[in-house]
Amino acid sequence: MIKVIIAGYRGKMGSTAVSMVQDDPELELVAVLDPFATEKEAYGVPVFNDKEGLVGIDAQVWVDFTTPKVVYENTKFALENGFAPVVGTTGFTDQQIKDLESLSVDKKIGGLIAPNFAIGAILMMEFAAKASKYFPDVEIIELHHDNKMDAPSGTAIKTAELIKENRDFKKQGAKGEKESIPGARGAEYDGFRIHSVRLPGLVAHQEVLFGAPGEGLKIRHDSYDRASFMTGVNLGIKKVVDLDHLVYGLEHLL
Repeated sequence: MIKVIIAGYRGKMGSTAVSMVQDDPELELVAVLDPFATEKEAYGVPVFNDKEGLVGIDAQVWVDFTTPKVVYENTKFALENGFAPVVGTTGFTDQQIKDLESLSVDKKIGGLIAPNFAIGAILMMEFAAKASKYFPDVEIIELHHDNKMDAPSGTAIKTAELIKENRDFKKQGAKGEKESIPGARGAEYDGFRIHSVRLPGLVAHQEVLFGAPGEGLKIRHDSYDRASFMTGVNLGIKKVVDLDHLVYGLEHLL
């Protein structure tokens, strides 16, 4: 039985994760965290408003679906207190990820930071990285609900990083092109562009567009329901307890 803490349990992802944990006989929910919760108990477990109150609690895994503002400190806290973090909150800097990886090695504690927990999204990123070897002209369009705080999404950034590793550098667009409205061409990353869309009714969607003379290729993934992420979260919880270091990206556990 793996004992689990869920931070951000009142959010849409957090509450979905609670249901997933409670439905799995191999997992046990032991505590939940939310700084704005007024109840003292939820789902039959104690509610904490301050993470410091969780010091010493009997748990192996810390699941985090909070906000970019607090996720780094939460993940650091989890590692420092012996909880293997499984983190779906995005907004980390490259340096923060490196620092957490180093801390996990020092503590010999496993962990996972995943920009996306949907298996289909992982495949989309892998396929896009492979395609970029042959189609270096590429743009990423990511679409999310209007309450998402960070842009571009963690999935878009991870996709861009994978493309960069496989694509020969090429500065795209017309030579001397100008934006009549600043930002019209999107954010530039390694010579190509990333576009972020935020609208109510969306969940999480991304397409990677490739162009070449006379042809085009589109790779797209859609999450229509947050349940699509729970297979990956479940896998992450069960895998990190056997790791001795933190990994960035669910693909490392597949």
